[in-house]
Amino acid sequence: MERILLLVPATSYRVKDFLTAAHRSGAEVTVGSNVEVVFNAFETASHLPLPFDNLPSCVEIIATFHETHPLVAIIGVDEPTALLAAEASKQLGLTHNTPDSVAITGNKLRLRETLSAARLPSPSFTPISSEAALSTALPVIDFPCVIKPVGEAASRGVIRTNNEAELRAAYDRLQTMLPGGDVIVEDFLPGKEVALEGLMVDGRLITLALFDKPDPLDGPYFEETIYVTPSQQEADIQDSLHRMTQEAAAALGLTDGPIHAELRLRDGEAASNQQGPWIIEIAARSIGGLCSRSLSFDNGTSLEEIIISNALGAEVSAPSPDAKASGVMMIPVPAAGVLRRIDGDIDARAVDHITNLEFSIRPGQEVVPLPEGNQYLGFIFARGPDPATVEEALRKAHAFLRFEIEPLA
Repeated sequence: MERILLLVPATSYRVKDFLTAAHRSGAEVTVGSNVEVVFNAFETASHLPLPFDNLPSCVEIIATFHETHPLVAIIGVDEPTALLAAEASKQLGLTHNTPDSVAITGNKLRLRETLSAARLPSPSFTPISSEAALSTALPVIDFPCVIKPVGEAASRGVIRTNNEAELRAAYDRLQTMLPGGDVIVEDFLPGKEVALEGLMVDGRLITLALFDKPDPLDGPYFEETIYVTPSQQEADIQDSLHRMTQEAAAALGLTDGPIHAELRLRDGEAASNQQGPWIIEIAARSIGGLCSRSLSFDNGTSLEEIIISNALGAEVSAPSPDAKASGVMMIPVPAAGVLRRIDGDIDARAVDHITNLEFSIRPGQEVVPLPEGNQYLGFIFARGPDPATVEEALRKAHAFLRFEIEPLA
């Protein structure tokens, strides 16, 4: 029987979804992780202890395991394990993105440099390695701008600034968060943001879903909330989103596996006289958190099942449009402190078209909002006859929720 290795970090929300999909595929499943709680998620999955903080050692352990338990695919279920999946797949000769292409997507400076070299629409940028470098760069920085850490994800540390004083304050804040960490300053691009969920198959992009983000992402922090699909953008714009993501993936060298892209549709004409979608982020992984549960494809197939089927060599084609719209709301953290109580969830679940409500942080746990934090309180899911109905249901359900957060001493 074919065997796949799922690389699952301790912080992943997606253990259950990927394991369920893997078992449905009929393949033998081994979970590689650094925490035993992940191993115990499904008793039927064997486990492989891996020290994720030592990539060469992980590759060696996986290669040794492969000698007695041959693997046909290695899947990193979240961003922290994507590079290890690529390195180990290369070592074993399995189909996967190259390690360098995955590394580029995890480094915002390299991403911008690569997209710029390929002449693809992407914000102008300035790397900042010190306070002195920031002072030197100020004359060429246009406001408003966005400052962000080079190596973080999930909007952590991303801050919009409107003048020099705000930029210096934001830089100091990031240095407190990530001492000595390099940052990048980019042009702020006004406009609507969309997300593309896709799969690369031998260098060809298959678009699985396009999400609209109805809430404006204008800063000062970039907390994502509602995703709704199918997109209500015009057909030609949807085609341009697909083409731009395909071109960006080619420039980065991404050829195989899931892909998640964030793009902006500029309001009017950009400074470089280019119109259409601009690449904000692109990652060699599928959508984060529990957001994939908002998607259901032909015959109820999950996104994780499609990813695993493709990894096992099955042919994947663009899914048929679902008769219903669907969406998810990532519940933002309203304040820092210790979560003590959640109220209103019964009323929220009773809202028409709400299909599920999952809290990812429990009472007693510390919560940290953006830009320092990188987690959401939970996820609300909805399905309905059209995107507007789904969006309305998500907002109504969220309005019922009340979170008691005790400030830290």
